[in-house]
Amino acid sequence: MLDKSAKIYVAGHHGLVGSAIWNNLKSRGYNNLVGRSHKELDLTDQVAVKKFFDEEKPDAVVLAAAFVGGIMANSLYRADFMMMNMKIQCNVFSEAYAHGVKKFLFLGSTCIYPKNAPQPMKEDCLLTSELEYTNEEYAIAKIAGLKMCESYNLQYGTNYIAVMPTNLYGPNDNFHLENSHVMPAMMRKVYLAKLIHEGDWKSIRKDLTIRPVGATIPENGEKVRYEVNGESDEATILKVLAWYGIENNKVTLWGTGTPLREFLWSEDMADASVHVLLNVDFKDIIGIEKYSSVHYGASTDGAVDRNHSAGRGGAIPSLGEIRNCHINVGTGKELTIRQLSELVVKAVGFEGEVAFDSSKPDGTMRKLIDVSKLHSLGWTHKVEIEDGVQKLFDWYKESLK
Repeated sequence: MLDKSAKIYVAGHHGLVGSAIWNNLKSRGYNNLVGRSHKELDLTDQVAVKKFFDEEKPDAVVLAAAFVGGIMANSLYRADFMMMNMKIQCNVFSEAYAHGVKKFLFLGSTCIYPKNAPQPMKEDCLLTSELEYTNEEYAIAKIAGLKMCESYNLQYGTNYIAVMPTNLYGPNDNFHLENSHVMPAMMRKVYLAKLIHEGDWKSIRKDLTIRPVGATIPENGEKVRYEVNGESDEATILKVLAWYGIENNKVTLWGTGTPLREFLWSEDMADASVHVLLNVDFKDIIGIEKYSSVHYGASTDGAVDRNHSAGRGGAIPSLGEIRNCHINVGTGKELTIRQLSELVVKAVGFEGEVAFDSSKPDGTMRKLIDVSKLHSLGWTHKVEIEDGVQKLFDWYKESLK
């Protein structure tokens, strides 16, 4: 258990994941928290990250910062999704170890699992077959992150834990139409289609002032980039929104609506993550007897050999293979994208049409995780999806005031 005075660095503390973890730590009495915005600290800059760790010397690190997006963004920016996330992870892991961080919590995603993995997906199905092509680069980066946790622990005896949350939604979600995840994008589309039908341009412009929208639209054999905000003319606004399937009383969503998805309220995710950070050690995951039976190797002069630590499977064959030490975080429940759209329509009060464009990709058809390991470690979710969708829309409306 970390002492209440421990300095905890939450990387990505303004985002959906990081802000929820930050608030949860605060609610538990952990007030010595450190955060930096992207403008203040670019985590892809190795020199800047080292300087930050030199100055702050945190006792624990929560790596919730990432370069993220939905199917469209993953398809457009494949190299960026791999390179940006790998840079962030390599820099933070390296400096955390160099500065003796006592506890490290890495946040990944359940997109790490194979496209056709058996359902529900247990941690052990990692790397058993091919990934979903539409988010392969992001998934590979996150797999590298969880393997960094395992590898540092096995080589150096550190206490780094990786959690893999399912699809998240909640306060401070990203509602950007070009790179947000399915639920916030769907919710904003439905809301804007309703406003167009009502002729409520004041609310439309308020929405676009707070969250401008850009789109690259093919025109006459060329790609034209449009950026609209609350001051743009109506015709251009409608053109850009139509590109995203937002029309007068009608919304068109990508795919068939049949894929099944699991969703977790971000504050539940934060509670699970902080529970793991404070109460779960690497030895608890791989088995305390196996891990504790091997001690740090010693060199001939009696100094500790940091290359042969407790539980290093590669150096000590008797331990066997130690892998899949990450923890799934979710609800263990699922619904179709169409059913989700019905919950969103109800929350928004939309009376128009929701259509599905089957020419667009569905992504993975099913992605339900097995959360038995998490339950065995003492945590279960609290917010059900029906209540969560309404809570998210309430938060979104409040953010527009």
